[in-house]
Amino acid sequence: MKLIYFHGFASSGASGTVEMLRNLLPQATVIAPDIPVDPIEALPMLQQLCQDEHPDIIVGTSMGGMYAQQMRGFLRICVNPAFNMSTNSSVLKTGTYKFHNGRKDNQKEFRITKDIIQHFNQMERQQFKGITPFDLEHCYGLFGINDPIIHTYDLFKKYYPHAIRFEGEHQLNEKVVKKTLLPLIKELLGERFDS
Repeated sequence: MKLIYFHGFASSGASGTVEMLRNLLPQATVIAPDIPVDPIEALPMLQQLCQDEHPDIIVGTSMGGMYAQQMRGFLRICVNPAFNMSTNSSVLKTGTYKFHNGRKDNQKEFRITKDIIQHFNQMERQQFKGITPFDLEHCYGLFGINDPIIHTYDLFKKYYPHAIRFEGEHQLNEKVVKKTLLPLIKELLGERFDS
């Protein structure tokens, strides 16, 4: 099984969630890129990665869930997807910030500018265009009942039938991964789960 994981805002492909997925899915190849800060770079890079790697499944959390939703033609799970980053000032505001995890380019900090916020806004206005019948059946949303940051369950339900609430908050922890995420991946992949 090949899984591509898209991390959340200010994180990296070396996050604790990636490590947890690799430990809990020893049979899987888990690919976890560092996502560029600016969506003008990030979206085409992620689309190209998926075209090159042909994953069995894509899992994205928060900002990564927002990007995962846009990977048309692939099976994907969007966990607490942050569809409205540009209008959620608790998530995206101008300034210089530290990355939560180490990145391959060794960058420690990043800047959010008005232009980057505008790029998110432009992308967000287009993000649900081009949904095909395949996508309707192959895009799943997982939403933490006690998520204090992101509230996009209703927005997801407007476009997709497979919205699932789980007992948890915004961040994935081992209990949620074992109880909710892994059983869903196994159900969706069937025999490919163990290969």
